[in-house]
Amino acid sequence: MIDLATLRQDPDAVKRSQAARGESESLVDDVVAADAHRRTVVGEFEAVRADQKAKGALVAKAQGDEKQTLLAETKILAEQVKAAEATLRDADEKLEALVLGLSNVVDTDAPVGGEDDFVVLREVGTKRDFAAEGITVRDHVEIGELIGAIDIERGAKVSGSRFYYLTGPGAMLELALVQLAMTTAQANGFMPMIPPALVKPAAMEGTGFLGQAAENVYRLEADDMYLVGTAEVPLAAYHMDEILEGALPKRYVGFSPCFRREAGSHGKDTRGIFRVHWFDKVEMFSFCPVDEAVAEHARLLAFEEEFLQALEIPYRVIDVATGDLGSSAARKFDCEAWVPSQERYREVTSTSNCTTFQSRRLRIRSRGENGVEPIATLNGTLCAVTRTIVTLFENHQQADGSVRVPAALQPFLGGATHFTLKD
Repeated sequence: MIDLATLRQDPDAVKRSQAARGESESLVDDVVAADAHRRTVVGEFEAVRADQKAKGALVAKAQGDEKQTLLAETKILAEQVKAAEATLRDADEKLEALVLGLSNVVDTDAPVGGEDDFVVLREVGTKRDFAAEGITVRDHVEIGELIGAIDIERGAKVSGSRFYYLTGPGAMLELALVQLAMTTAQANGFMPMIPPALVKPAAMEGTGFLGQAAENVYRLEADDMYLVGTAEVPLAAYHMDEILEGALPKRYVGFSPCFRREAGSHGKDTRGIFRVHWFDKVEMFSFCPVDEAVAEHARLLAFEEEFLQALEIPYRVIDVATGDLGSSAARKFDCEAWVPSQERYREVTSTSNCTTFQSRRLRIRSRGENGVEPIATLNGTLCAVTRTIVTLFENHQQADGSVRVPAALQPFLGGATHFTLKD
């Protein structure tokens, strides 16, 4: 949620942010007008309420006709207070609805533009020259079938398109990736958590997923609950309506299933398990002081890169453009892994600095030296399992269709060095 004090002081900055996102600038004017109206209504309510209290004090001292007159006046004032209170409530609701429509103010260092206007910050790792090795590149689906790790046909039979089974080595690989991710995060100071995958509307709305992203959210109508598309949601809402005490940052890493409708992705990545309706993910989340958020963002990105380097996967880091940030993020960095069968980089992890946008919506603050203060929230994907499997299979494939297991994963797979062809 946008800070109204900031909006009043510099509405043009918020307009520039909206424009950079490709969103409505006029909404800023609507919010400013609604805010001014609400403050007027507050003044009117407080005036009539003060009058009511003053008259009430006189009633206690009055007698006879004077008391009856004052009682009649206080009765009228009580109705006026009730009406003013209703008007204020209506003004509050209209202002809140408008403010919730505003996305976070983008970081001025973020590149301006749409999906294709990102800036490449660096490329890390060496892409294999499969031709020089005499290897015909297979995609992850073919590899998964050869080693008995993925069953897409039965996934579609049971659940429909964009579903799958991880079988045998595929199932064990997921568990190994999750173990590696969770232990890596714990070593970096994150508390491991397994959060609920079903949340109330307040949690989903508070994190900003009922705005632009609503079309991709699964809702259980009968229960008025939502399936999360990322552990970011329950981790952010963990401290909803709280004032955090003690040292910051508070860092959590959550493992959860994730569910996404993938609306608007018709025809995109229909083969395999890169873009699916359900997958498991390990997500980092941090609550930190506002003035430390930029440095914390860099730390989360470094942890993501550490994980990809451990898996020996070539990747690049991009600075995501303003039009592709999502409503909560002020700035976002993606790690895109090299996919040999597609000969391009594809997103596998992402980390966002949401500044105070989510914490204001979720009513989370911290108690510091200067009293109760706003707090920043940041999130970062450490391992989106299916996409990681895709890139791991393809980058470590061997000539016979087997897959080399990176050294970092071997302890979690009983020391196995390869996934071999199924019998």
